[in-house]
Amino acid sequence: MPNYDILTKSPVFRGLNSEQLSDCLRTVHIQMKSFRKDNLIVNAGEKVNQLYIIQKGSVRGEMLDYSGKVLKIEDIEAPRALAGAFIFGKSNVYPVTVTANNDVELLSIPKNEFLKLMQKEQTILINYLNDISTRTQFLSNKLHFLSFRTIRGKIAHYLMQESGSNSNTVELKHTQQQLAELFGVTRPSLARVLGELQREGLIVLGRKNIVINEKKRLSQLLEKD
Repeated sequence: MPNYDILTKSPVFRGLNSEQLSDCLRTVHIQMKSFRKDNLIVNAGEKVNQLYIIQKGSVRGEMLDYSGKVLKIEDIEAPRALAGAFIFGKSNVYPVTVTANNDVELLSIPKNEFLKLMQKEQTILINYLNDISTRTQFLSNKLHFLSFRTIRGKIAHYLMQESGSNSNTVELKHTQQQLAELFGVTRPSLARVLGELQREGLIVLGRKNIVINEKKRLSQLLEKD
């Protein structure tokens, strides 16, 4: 059963209250789908025939590189949508394989029904356009990140991006294993390079953060990569 209090917090439905969203969804065909932890939700290359919005839990998007290594793209948590930008267009297939991180509930809205919703409620149309624009910007940044060949370059880019221009401290929101998956490398390799950067005096590793000592020298790693 849809949880309207949660779904109104989704980027797609933001600005609608529970009653308004309930009224909108009553006019279209929807389904609720449930998945257990580590269940496959969709395979990369499958046709996107519906809009999935996560009502409960989180999922991970992964793809294989040319060597067969699994590269984690991102975790997606409730109440975000899955592959919203791929519902329309000529190549509307899932770009990544999506797997449940824990018990997951999804709201499924078929493509034609979602079109009806956008025609009926302008707020949903504007939200959708804003959401896919944001996702396009994220993917652009992700491609830029993956262009760095070395682990040192990837770490430097990540730390510079997360710290911003006015801070030298990066709060660690991921474990080393999660960061290794994000970077597409092994955890021992990541730990080794982080240790090297600390010994060189560029960073200080804490339990919950990383302090950048030499921001200029760290940024120079990007130029060498």
